[in-house]
Amino acid sequence: MTVVYLDSLFLLNFILDYLLLLATAKAADCPFSRLRLALGALVGAGYAAGCFLWTFLALPPVKLCAALLMVLAAFWGERRLLRLCLIFLALSCALGGGILAVSLLGGAGLSLENGIPATGMDVKVLLLSAAGCYVLLTLASRRMGRHSQAAGDLVDVTLELEGRKVALTALIDTGHTLTDPVNHRPVAVAEAEALRGLLPAGVRLTQQDLREPVIGLERLMALWEPKRFRLLPYRAVGVDCGMLLALRVDRITIGGREQKGGLVALSPGPVSDGGGYHILLNSN
Repeated sequence: MTVVYLDSLFLLNFILDYLLLLATAKAADCPFSRLRLALGALVGAGYAAGCFLWTFLALPPVKLCAALLMVLAAFWGERRLLRLCLIFLALSCALGGGILAVSLLGGAGLSLENGIPATGMDVKVLLLSAAGCYVLLTLASRRMGRHSQAAGDLVDVTLELEGRKVALTALIDTGHTLTDPVNHRPVAVAEAEALRGLLPAGVRLTQQDLREPVIGLERLMALWEPKRFRLLPYRAVGVDCGMLLALRVDRITIGGREQKGGLVALSPGPVSDGGGYHILLNSN
């Protein structure tokens, strides 16, 4: 029988829950705040400790509610909460299965008590074990979050402007809902760096233009046709009302289907963790 110390139990579950939430965010290609992830991990670690004080907390319905509270604490405001919950539950099951396998194979010090990861190991071994769990969770999350053209979520996109063209790989993102407030047409979001080939000589986007789009719009309108650039309002996690600089292109071809005109919002940074795509499309 494993002797469980509440301080070790709390620390172990805090580390594992933080890594689970981090892996969930990466698998879903979701923006995240490390402080919010830590808050979610605190909820999970507190719940784990509580299970050894009040046994009714170990009941499956209560476990499910605790898992949902962790996801809400870490990702509240994110549009893809259901997807995040499902990924988190899948990774949690994978981790639990891994711990059970280790204990059945004779792994010392790490086991499931009341369905909660518990340990009798010292802090050094605990941290090394957590590092190993992180590697496994990262591999699992990358596998779960991998997009492919065969699956239908990656498509080829060509943007054209005054005869200049750029070809990109796009992700059809169900959580991407940015639209033009004037005509309510969907707006793609692309990495600004990937669109430099569309701009004429003498017109160059800077990071300051993208970080301060109001000032950037004024500068760019003085350099080129005023109709080419405009501002788009948006909302995201931690941003109640932000602005993105957007470029109006002449033609967008998506998977061989061509449409005339359209706005492409410019992202200051990458839209993909792994660089497998450079533009996000609305799924509608």
